[in-house]
Amino acid sequence: MEAQTYQPVKKEQSKAVNMTGAEALMECLVQEGVELMFGYPGGAIMPVYDALYSYTDRLKHVLVRHEQGAIHAAQGFARVSGKVGICLVTSGPAATNVVTGIADAMIDSTPVVIISGQVASSLLGTDAFQETDVIGITQPVTKWNYQITRAEDIPWAMAKAFYVARSGRPGPVLIDITKDAQFGKFDFSYQKMQSIRSYQPVPQPDLVKINEASHLINLAKKPLALVGQGVVLANAEKELMEFLEKTGIPAAWTILGLSAIPTDHPLNVGMLGMHGNYGPNIKTNEADLIIGIGMRFDDRVTANPQRYATNARVIHMEIDPAEINKIIHADVPVLGTVKETLPLLTKKVNKNEHTQWLEEFNACWRIEHDRVIGRELSPDKPELTMGEVVKRVSTAFDDDAIMVTDVGQHQMVATRYFNFKQSRSVVTSGGLGTMGFGIPAAIGAKMGAPHRHVCLFVGDGGFQMTIQELGTIFQEKVPVKIVLLNNNFLGMVRQWQELFFDFRYASTELLNPDFQTIAKGYYIPSIKVTERENLDEAIKTMAESEGPFLLEVVVEKEGNVFPMVPSGMSVDDIRLE
Repeated sequence: MEAQTYQPVKKEQSKAVNMTGAEALMECLVQEGVELMFGYPGGAIMPVYDALYSYTDRLKHVLVRHEQGAIHAAQGFARVSGKVGICLVTSGPAATNVVTGIADAMIDSTPVVIISGQVASSLLGTDAFQETDVIGITQPVTKWNYQITRAEDIPWAMAKAFYVARSGRPGPVLIDITKDAQFGKFDFSYQKMQSIRSYQPVPQPDLVKINEASHLINLAKKPLALVGQGVVLANAEKELMEFLEKTGIPAAWTILGLSAIPTDHPLNVGMLGMHGNYGPNIKTNEADLIIGIGMRFDDRVTANPQRYATNARVIHMEIDPAEINKIIHADVPVLGTVKETLPLLTKKVNKNEHTQWLEEFNACWRIEHDRVIGRELSPDKPELTMGEVVKRVSTAFDDDAIMVTDVGQHQMVATRYFNFKQSRSVVTSGGLGTMGFGIPAAIGAKMGAPHRHVCLFVGDGGFQMTIQELGTIFQEKVPVKIVLLNNNFLGMVRQWQELFFDFRYASTELLNPDFQTIAKGYYIPSIKVTERENLDEAIKTMAESEGPFLLEVVVEKEGNVFPMVPSGMSVDDIRLE
């Protein structure tokens, strides 16, 4: 039935060649421009790996140490390169091991295609060895998934997989291929897919809504733009800057919108959300107009939605109709890709400046600097802080590296203190908050942007969740710089236990191994820093190293990340301490 939705490209079809399904899969990947994939072999995908043996001159395969590493590496690759990430695994436990990464990619709109092997079609539903219903398991967390039981279905299914994954709001697609379909032979030909009947990935802009939005913008005295990852995914950074600079509107960003605006741009007023900057949060309920640009008003941005943007009209510029009015009511929804809608809006709005309004954000920054930033970066603190480490690493790489993070306190600190000059410079797990994301995502990011420096910030908890991927770094000689911020705690959970559970530290203190010894086992050089006077020299050594490097920094054990909007509270209940 699905094959009937295939709309072929209007050009001469490639000449048919008889081959196996496994060989056909390789050809599909080549014709889609794939050069790199991450995976782990096994019984049900063995015919594909056997076919891959003959394609090593065209398709590089990175052997990870755990299937979760494969999907996170594919995510990291996709996020920095703008291409579709590829993950190749076998059936059963291998397929279930990638489910967390698939869910992560779904909520963070990351284009990945996961190819999983499956038992022979005659064994489906029999509880055969290493059989799982991967289609049923992954249906809620994929844009599309499909099980192939006939070799001749491989070309159209793969064409659709790539089209769905990269079109509109990107996301993960899973293709499950039975073993007999991999062995089966047929006359192969391939055509890329350019459309699917009834699927409209990019809504057409409504000029009436554009006019309504421009009217609100021209009347606004205190407008605030909220910039999300949709700008990055649409490659609309230039269009965004033209809009902001014409209107003079202050712009804040979500954690995934980070790096869409250069850190030092005068209209950049900082990060939104639970651990975002003071100004963007406190001023949200003073704004008379909120313009959401390629963002989805996540709960970590809005806090209590009943007490969010209480004085503002809302313009929501969004590619996915399902996000409109899901959390925050949009007075003017502007559907479409912001690559198209922003220029239309820019033409309609008046040239303006909001000097006094922008100065209010600057005043908030001065308050935050005095009460939070200055203390975090103070050289007089008895223990090293995460913030000063992040800041010094950023400076060492001229504020122009790709920042990858795991999840936890270090993630929030890194997004606050690392600086950026260009887009696609942040790789982090946003919506799902997946610990263990960091190491494999950094591998993928470096392989997706080999010409750029990649700095991974990771906590001692998340580091140990995918620590085996140091083996992938060693085997592939991936020159990632790993900054391990070690406080011997599951820091973010501990912070909540301190603030909201009366210091009852239940199961959050970690007895850690000797990380230098572990790194040495993988032939990765490392330095451990415990004193401030040794930090700069250690960072310099790491920055100048040609290969991978682990810098472990022992930071204050019970340090907290501020500002903070307590869960369930309003954005203007933000705490500075």
